Amino acid sequence: MSFRNFVSMAILGLSLAVLSAPALAQDMQLCFAAADRLKEGETLADTEKRTAHEACLRALSDTSSVVQKYQLQEADFDIVGRPKQ
Repeated sequence: MSFRNFVSMAILGLSLAVLSAPALAQDMQLCFAAADRLKEGETLADTEKRTAHEACLRALSDTSSVVQKYQLQEADFDIVGRPKQ
């Protein structure tokens, strides 16, 4: 299995696990706050990154705004990194 396929499967698995959890009111704030901290050069622990990533996915599934979906996806990429192409 190639690395790209492995990453895709891992993201899909995490998405399914996270999407089953209800979205919380503060998920969007948690997602953006973690992304901002990383952009400013702060280092986050793996548990903080995982929690922020899960919050991003829940917020992403909860919003119907295309603009917010884009912003949340960009923040999530800042947290977990962009997929390799």
